[in-house]
Amino acid sequence: MNMPHVPIALTIAGSDSGGGAGIQADLKTFHAFGVFGTSALTAVTAQNTLGVTAIHAVPLDVVRAQIDAVAVDLPPAGFKTGMLATQALVKTVARAIREHELPRYVLDPVMVSTSGDRLLDANAETALVEELLPLATLVTPNLHEAGILTGEPVGTLEEMRSSARRLVEMGAGAALVKGGHLGKGEAVDLLWNGSEEWIWKRLRMETPHTHGTGCTLSAAATAALARGLPLHEAVDHAVDFVARAISTAPGLGGGHGPVNHFAGTDYLPGLETAF
Repeated sequence: MNMPHVPIALTIAGSDSGGGAGIQADLKTFHAFGVFGTSALTAVTAQNTLGVTAIHAVPLDVVRAQIDAVAVDLPPAGFKTGMLATQALVKTVARAIREHELPRYVLDPVMVSTSGDRLLDANAETALVEELLPLATLVTPNLHEAGILTGEPVGTLEEMRSSARRLVEMGAGAALVKGGHLGKGEAVDLLWNGSEEWIWKRLRMETPHTHGTGCTLSAAATAALARGLPLHEAVDHAVDFVARAISTAPGLGGGHGPVNHFAGTDYLPGLETAF
């Protein structure tokens, strides 16, 4: 029996041994969207819902070899990057993206952790803006990351709007500024593509089980783009999937637990399973 065409997506990110974020969250999300997931590991971490206890960076040549291996045999219809950590790694990944002409790039900057810790070297931030942002179809910063990228404070809806426009002026194809911590009990996400704006508003769920939400959202957008959806529809599905994943989180672990990657997308038009 001939199988239907299955879109391929690639994630270039770190591994989370706790399974809630990073490569593991990305691959689970790809699968939920009926997309075949491939990966290039940038780091191996020892972590759980309580925190990170060890990080081992993957050598640059091995990161590049992973991307090459996927690109030449399993070319992705969409891809994302997560935690890249260093300037050298940012430049290595950017070079691979350009040389393979990888399409539909979702850039999750992963610059600041939930606890507020910086996860990207200062010189890597400049490299990210110069090397990766102009290649991105979509960049998905949270409020802290948007502020670092633009050099301007982002804490209100108007500042989110200004930041999204600034990120597009800086080279991104579109910017989704995530306002999950905007205040007033409301979660707000704002998308700007250079000519149109979309805003999603919902009640913020007060829960500790939000580990991996940024990874999951960017992976969902990547998968939807790989399925051929227009950008704003891809983001709409991604925002909705994450909201469902948070609201049905399994309550695992003793700290910031993972979201529910079994949330499913069967209810989403055009995103029925490919298998």
